[in-house]
This record gives sequence, C-alpha cells and structure tokens, in this order.
Amino acid sequence: MHSTTLTLVFAAFVVASLLTKLWLDGRQVRHVAQHREQVPPAFADEVSLEQHHRAAAYTVDKLRFGLIVSAVGALTLIGWTLLGGLHSLNQLVRDTVFTRWGALPYQLALLAGFSVIGGLIDLPLSAWSTFRVEQKHGFNRMSWGMWLGDLVKQSVLGVVLGTPIAALILWLMGAAGQQWWLWAWASWVGFSLLLMVIFPIFIAPLFNKFEPLDDDSLAQRVTALMSRCGFKAKGLFVMDGSRRSAHANAYFTGLGASKRVVFFDTLLKKLSHGEVEAVLAHELGHFKHKHVLKRMIMMFVLSLAGFALLGWLTRQVWFYQGLGVNPNLNAPNDALALLLFMLALPSFMFFVSPIFAYFSRRDEYEADAYACQQAAREDLASALIKLYKDNSATLTPDPVYVRFHYSHPPASERLAAMAALPRATSQAAT
Repeated sequence: MHSTTLTLVFAAFVVASLLTKLWLDGRQVRHVAQHREQVPPAFADEVSLEQHHRAAAYTVDKLRFGLIVSAVGALTLIGWTLLGGLHSLNQLVRDTVFTRWGALPYQLALLAGFSVIGGLIDLPLSAWSTFRVEQKHGFNRMSWGMWLGDLVKQSVLGVVLGTPIAALILWLMGAAGQQWWLWAWASWVGFSLLLMVIFPIFIAPLFNKFEPLDDDSLAQRVTALMSRCGFKAKGLFVMDGSRRSAHANAYFTGLGASKRVVFFDTLLKKLSHGEVEAVLAHELGHFKHKHVLKRMIMMFVLSLAGFALLGWLTRQVWFYQGLGVNPNLNAPNDALALLLFMLALPSFMFFVSPIFAYFSRRDEYEADAYACQQAAREDLASALIKLYKDNSATLTPDPVYVRFHYSHPPASERLAAMAALPRATSQAAT
C-alpha cells in the first residue's frame, strides 16, 4: 500500500465514523424528544410523566455533550496524525531523551508525553461531564477535591501498572525478532489476568470502601441463590457508590479465588430483597452461559490478531508516513508504531461495533431468561423498571441507535421477552 492511499482511506474512515456518530446521535435526540410527552403504556403504572420528562432531558443533554466529545475526539485524532502532532512530539522527545538515555527511556518518555497531553485534552471534558451534565440531573455527588483526588490516584496507578507492561512489550519488540508480537501478546494476556485478580483486593479499595454485607436475611437469600447456581465467591460486599454518584449497580469482580459479589449501597436502598436476588440471578446467568469466559476468549483472540497485524505494520514505512509520521532512522520506532496503531484502530473498527453490540444484547436476553428460572420474574421486571427510572434511562430510544450502540436491549424489549417466557420456567425463590 502507498502512504497516500492509507492517508486517504484513514481520513475517509475518520470522517465517515464522525458523520455516522452525529447522524445516530441526532436520530436519538429527535426520537427521545418526540416521545417525551407520553410514557410508554408498559410503564405507565410505574413511571410518572415527570420522571419520563427527566429521563428525556438527561438523555438529550448527554447526547448533545457527546456530540462535542466526538468532534473534539476527531479533531484531536487528525491533529495527532495527519497534522503532524505525533511527529512533532516524537522529534522533541527523541532529540531530548534518546541521545542522552538511550532507546527504552526515549520510547517510554514518548508514551508518557502522549498520555499526558491526551489527558490534558480530556480533562475539561471529564470535568464538564461530571460537574455540569451529571450534577445538573442530580447524579453527581463528588466534590472537586474528590474528583481531583481520583484523578491523581488514576494517574499514579497508570504509571505504576502501565510502565512495567509497556517497558516489557517495547523490549520484546526490539529483542524477540519478527515473532515479537506473539510474546508480547502472551505478556499482555498474563498482565490482564493478573489485573483481574488484584483489582478487587488492591485497586478498587483505593477509590471506594467495601464492607461485608451485614443484612443477614439478604445474605442468606443471596448465598442460597449462588449455591443453587453452583457459583462460589470470596464474599458479599457493599460499596459506598453513593459517595460519587446516585446511579445504582451490582457486579461480580475478580478471578478465581478473588471473585467477589459487590452491591452499590444505592442499589440496596432502592430494591427489595427479592429484586436484589433477581438482579444477582441475572448476573449469574452470564456465568452460567459462560458469557464472561466467551468474552475473555474473544478479547484474547482479537488481541492476538491485533498484535499480529501490528507486527507486520511496524515493518511498513507507508504505515508511518500515511498517518503523518516520518519513522526514525537512527532510533527505534516501536513506540511510534504502538501509538499510531492505537490511534487509527478505533476509526476502522467503528463500523464493526454493531456486531459486538448485537451479541451483547443476545447475552442479556439469555441472562434474563436464566434469572427468571432462579428468581421471581416479577421481581426482575420491577427491578429493571426501578433501575431504568432511578438512572433516568430513556424508555423510548431510537431503534437504529439501539442496534448500533446499545449493549443491553431497551427496557420495553427486555420486559416483552420476559413476559413471553413459559410461566413454568419461573421459579421464585422463597
């Protein structure tokens, strides 16, 4: 491929993905606004018109802000690549670091410089999302001090965890020959699995407090459910999610012996014991159908293909020049290749994302069906309605937007699918 061809193809994908995002977001805004004056009949008994209005306003505000984020992201991407931003940064870091400290420090410094500049660009957008959009609609509970504290912790973690794996991959790229990508992929897989083990024990507690579930009645109910489903966990914990947000959630975390069940305190305040059990049964459905394992395998297979592709691209001069960078003549280009690959890949993958969204929605239906076998169907339905209502999630999304972006089916489709299940499969726990 000629560098000019890559430039044209890349520019076309960037523009096409941005225009598609804007078109889809515009459809969603118009659809939600057009249906804001009437609560869908399936929710009329549970959701007031005022709550429906609030969900519509929240959805529209997030989408309009998302338009700004998408535009800034596209401009930043073009700035880094075709307008020469990464090329200029590389020259500066190379001339400053490489001649003094050598190859690996230069490449790590390039990655660090890119990360810092990217973080500074994203900083005002993150602040606006938290203190303007989320706070306007009553969800943000973070102070500026807490927000800045989280930012510092995340930055330190990025350095502590990111530097070793980045250094290892860069070293492999330079020392392991043309098959470096296979060793780098294996290292990345091992690092990812390690993170799954240490996250609930060492990382998550840096940001939130986790207390053992002290509601004996709920604990017994949840333990009985997990026993029926053949699932073992290290413990049941309540996270102080209300310190940062009014949104509610529950999740499994960890790997192997470190697996935990975590409930947001906001979730326990909003749902009954039966509803909590049903939500947890849904999550257990993902494990029963091996959705989590399948997604891990798919992620590792796709990453293997990505590393193999990167291994080939690193040796192609047109790859660098087509994305606005002249490769180094007397210094390694591995960090440059990594950055260019990470910058370019999302634009090329954008139009594939609906496929992943489809399979994710399919998994959610399977998890719902499993939950209706292990808990009361009515509890799952009422829990979903409460969560949609309390999180101000729109009940009237645009169908095209859903097919492209939604990883979970809309509430109306999930409730209809549950209602269509044979009554005999619903075994409410007692």
